[in-house]
Amino acid sequence: MDKRIYLSPPHMSGDEMRMIKEAFATNWIAPLGPHVDAFERETAEFAGVRGALALASGTAALHLAGELLNVGRGDLVFCSSLTFAATIAPFYHKGAECVFIDAEPGSWNMSPQALEAAFDDCARRGERPRAVIIVNLYGQSCDMDPITALCARHDVPIIEDAAESLGASYKGKPTGMFGKFSIFSYNGNKIITTSGGGMLLSDDLEAIARARFLSTQARDPVPWYQHSMLGWNYRMSNVLAGIGRGQMRHLDERVAARRRIFDRYVEELGNLEEVDFMPEPQWSVSNRWLTALTLRKTRPGSPPLTSPSSISPSFISPFAISPLSVLDHLADLNIEGRMVWKPMHLQPVFENARYYPHEEGRDVSADLFQHGLCLPSGSGMTERQQTRVIEALKEMFVKKRR
Repeated sequence: MDKRIYLSPPHMSGDEMRMIKEAFATNWIAPLGPHVDAFERETAEFAGVRGALALASGTAALHLAGELLNVGRGDLVFCSSLTFAATIAPFYHKGAECVFIDAEPGSWNMSPQALEAAFDDCARRGERPRAVIIVNLYGQSCDMDPITALCARHDVPIIEDAAESLGASYKGKPTGMFGKFSIFSYNGNKIITTSGGGMLLSDDLEAIARARFLSTQARDPVPWYQHSMLGWNYRMSNVLAGIGRGQMRHLDERVAARRRIFDRYVEELGNLEEVDFMPEPQWSVSNRWLTALTLRKTRPGSPPLTSPSSISPSFISPFAISPLSVLDHLADLNIEGRMVWKPMHLQPVFENARYYPHEEGRDVSADLFQHGLCLPSGSGMTERQQTRVIEALKEMFVKKRR
C-alpha cells in the first residue's frame, strides 16, 4: 500500500534543529530562556501587537484570557459554535454560560447577523456577556469590522481564537491583532508547530505581565516560595520556542504552499457537480490551513435544515455520497481526511445551551457539519500525494453516478 497521506503533518525546514542545538549548547533546556523571549518578541511584531506570552498550548492562552477578563461562574460568554471544543473548554470549566453563535455562509465564521440577534435578545433580558469569543475557522478571518462595531456598541471585549489562522489577514491586517486578547496555537497539525504550544497576544502590556505571573505558578516576588494566590504551570520551554522560531522563518512559504494546494484541488475538482469549496471573501486572505469543502446536498425544492434532530453526517446526497462515505473511501486508500467541526450547540455536553442561528430556519453551522469535510493539506505535501487524493475522489464520484 502507498505511504499514508496525513491531514496536516508537521513540516520541518532544518532551521528548527539549529535552534535546538543552540539551546543545548547554552544549556537553556529548562523552561524559559533566550528563545522564549525572542519568540514572544518576534510573534508580537509579526501580529502587530505590543505584547505576547509563549505558553504550553492555545487552550492555556484562552484560559488566561478568561482569567484576565474575570470570566467566572454564571457569566455569559458568546462563542462561535462552529469550532473545536478547546475554544470553549476553559470557559465551561470556569462555570460560565456558553451562548453559541452561528456561522455565516460567506466565510463559515461567526455571523454578525446572528451576533446582533444575540446581543439584542440578551439586552431585552437585562443581560450582557462578559466576552465574545470568535474563531478564525480553517485559517480564515472572521468579518471583523461589523463584529468589532457590535462589541464596541455593547462594551464587550473580544477574545480572538486565531489558533488556525496564523499568517492569514483581514483587510491587509494580520489575524491575531483584533481581540482585546488573541491566541495562536502551535499544535502538531497547525501551519507552524512547536510540537505543542500557544501564544497569548494583546496591546495591554499590564495584562500580559499579569498573565506571565499567573502562568508561572503566581509566585510572589520575594526570595522564598510564597503565594498570595495560586496560578498554573503554563509556560513554553526554551527548546520548543526554538522550534517555533525556526518555523516562523518559513511561515510565508508555508502559507503559499497551502494556498497552492487549495488552488489545485479547486482546479481539479471544482468542476464536479458534487463539490463546493470553502469560499474566501474579498476582505480575507486565508492561510488555507485545511482545504475544506461541502458536498452539494439538496435537490431542487428541498427544505432547509431546521432542527438539530435532522443532523446526520451520514446524510445521503442526490449523488449518494456523504462526507463519511468519502472519508471511508480515502481511509481505504491510506489517506486521512476529517469531518468539518461538529458545532458546539449540537454537542451532548451543551444540549440545553442557547443558540442564535444565522437566520430563522437556517442553521448554517449544522449544514456545514452535515455536508462538509477537509482534505489533506500539509505544506510538505508532494504533487504525487495530492494527485492520489484527487484521483481517489474523482474515482468515487464517477462510480457513484453509474
